[in-house]
Amino acid sequence: MASESLTTQASAALTVSQPVSSPLTSAAIFLVVTINSGEENRAAVLSLCADLSALLRSVGFRALEGSLSCIMGFGSDAWDRLFGSPRPTELHPFREIRPGPRHAVSTPGDLIFHIRAKHMDLCFELATQIMARLEGAVTTADEVHGFRYFDERDLLGFVDGTENPTGNAAAEAVFIGDEDPAFAGGSYVIVQKYLHNLDAWNKIPTEAQEKIIGRTKVSDIELDDSVKPTSAHNALTTIEENGRGIKILRDNMPFGRPGHGEFGTYFIGYSRSPRTIEQMLENMFIGRPPGNYDRILDFSTAVTGNLFFIPTATFLDSVSPDQSASSSSSQSAAGSAPVETSASTEPSKDGSLGIGSLKGENSRE
Repeated sequence: MASESLTTQASAALTVSQPVSSPLTSAAIFLVVTINSGEENRAAVLSLCADLSALLRSVGFRALEGSLSCIMGFGSDAWDRLFGSPRPTELHPFREIRPGPRHAVSTPGDLIFHIRAKHMDLCFELATQIMARLEGAVTTADEVHGFRYFDERDLLGFVDGTENPTGNAAAEAVFIGDEDPAFAGGSYVIVQKYLHNLDAWNKIPTEAQEKIIGRTKVSDIELDDSVKPTSAHNALTTIEENGRGIKILRDNMPFGRPGHGEFGTYFIGYSRSPRTIEQMLENMFIGRPPGNYDRILDFSTAVTGNLFFIPTATFLDSVSPDQSASSSSSQSAAGSAPVETSASTEPSKDGSLGIGSLKGENSRE
């Protein structure tokens, strides 16, 4: 019995999480795909799961200073098709919100690849290699190439990501613990692609913009509660439980095509429970109280919406391309004190991320 207990503890200690809280980078690709029907396509996806870490090392080794990393996540339907039971406790399809003219849409998506690096060439090469491996097995639902914009600003002109947790606080915010022990060390992520009407936004005075966001535009200082409206973005996206602020991690990125008049923010928020971000979205789109909605939505439109589960890297490495949809029970991601890895030589727990819209506690920051 004693030796069995020690073996269990050693196994848990070796669990490795995906690099959810890696430091902010200058470039990213967000790739959302659906899995085509057919057992051969299911097998192709399973095969990539086990090989993703090696593919990442091969590309990243060509430029170790580039901090290349990749996170792979699974939608609710895809999890059932690929792995079956057990399921992450809180994994479900993205919940659409539509109170009147504001619409948080739910769009197709079985897999997400969140690829980050200091340079776009690394992101581009890894995305190319991933899609070559999945050729014919998946259909691209959305692809966004993001970039850092001056001093961490979004295209609305405000600093994005000020209040992201770091270090141990970041790990506590994103990694599942004892609440779902079979998937400890995993995370949930919600993504939304927002398009901005910059012509309309830039026509309103800076002071009005600041009251919508809840921070000063130039200095990035949070407005005092005496002047900040209750509908301010960072007021509505502050989530508390038992008097304690609940944080999430964001790695939002600006994107756009000026020649097409397309300007946007790709919101990506990681959390140990999707309920936190879902509550933020309800506050934004419905209002707190109802009707007191986030005025940023008068200028920004969500055109995609997905919820994914991020299993541990240990789980992915153990996937077999010929496994049945019920065999994952022996490959659960249980483990305490998870460790993250990426293509860089030293794993990091520095938190990062930031929406032109959502935040944890004082979200838009």
